[in-house]
Amino acid sequence: MNSRATLHKTLVVATCVAAATLGACNARTRDADNRRGVNAGHDSGGRGITLSDSQRARLTIVEAKRSSFIPVLEVTGNVAFNGDRSTQVISQISGPVTRIVTRLGAVVRPGDALATVSSPDFASAVADYRKADAAWRNAKRIADRNEQLFANDALARSDLDQARSDLAAAAADLEASAQQLRALGVAESTIADVRDGTSAGPREGTIRAPIAGTVVEQLITPGQVMEGGSTVAFTVADLSTMWVSGNVFEGDLGAVSVGARAEIFTGASPDPLRGRVDYVAALVDPGSKATAVRIVATNSPRLLKKDMLVRVLIRGAHEVQGILIPAAAVLRDAENLPFVFTVVSDGSFVRRHVQLGSHIGDRYEIRAGLTPGDRVVADGAIFVDFTETQ
Repeated sequence: MNSRATLHKTLVVATCVAAATLGACNARTRDADNRRGVNAGHDSGGRGITLSDSQRARLTIVEAKRSSFIPVLEVTGNVAFNGDRSTQVISQISGPVTRIVTRLGAVVRPGDALATVSSPDFASAVADYRKADAAWRNAKRIADRNEQLFANDALARSDLDQARSDLAAAAADLEASAQQLRALGVAESTIADVRDGTSAGPREGTIRAPIAGTVVEQLITPGQVMEGGSTVAFTVADLSTMWVSGNVFEGDLGAVSVGARAEIFTGASPDPLRGRVDYVAALVDPGSKATAVRIVATNSPRLLKKDMLVRVLIRGAHEVQGILIPAAAVLRDAENLPFVFTVVSDGSFVRRHVQLGSHIGDRYEIRAGLTPGDRVVADGAIFVDFTETQ
């Protein structure tokens, strides 16, 4: 084969490859358009579905019109404890757990005992308090005596000032040691008994509830050795409200704002639970390109549980304009893409893919694929779809 023939063959092959590549690229582009629901052309490829008069009489045909409505956004939500009304209880005492006082599910108030701990650190804190109390009493006695002596001109001013300074320092040390006991779970009445000498002091430290709520997690057992300041012992949460978190994509963000009303649907209740949007994130998730939205939901029947998946309807705050058609008119194809059947000029019916927006009662918002004035098959769309496949 000469060089001219070789060059000709190479050009032919390159042309064929380029044509095939361009065709595949165009096919992918058309497929992407259909998936976005923006192909407003006749998806049936120009072939209309013709029905007899008796068959057409079974259909309900509506005209697509622009209407005013409050947008409703449906998202999947994940339930969590209300972070403003729940907390992990971290032990401030090092040592083994001696007893669990409060069990899972118990309703507690601030200061209620949850567990007791045997700890050398605790005994040391009680001893430090006794020493600080004794030092304060001695400083108080000296300061009171010096006040009398100074009043009778029997003491120098500098000595009185020193006594007052010593008393203030002793009082500060006493308060610091008392605060240490409080941090270790010692009740005020017990601290008072130790101060008054009517009690030798508690032998064990107590882990107490920091807030009112329900004990929803118990993370320690008797005999377990805890490290003060790091071991999580319990979780206490106020279950009257819960957080429901969902993700909203860019096209729906306009319908979501702080304060928007929401309804939470769960299989545990026939009626929706009420809530309000209290946070819309300022950042978009880099992976999903969605924005996090948080709802505070009323949980008076205690049906919402942590990590439960629920369906959430978020209602917009303002009316918008858009095309609404009956939900019965919207069908799904083999790829789960929404479509409708429209009536064309010759009276036949063609399939047209659409992009759905809000679900308003028994109607859908159509964001792309239809224009005002298009006639759409409502009741009977399934019959037309069946006829098309025959």
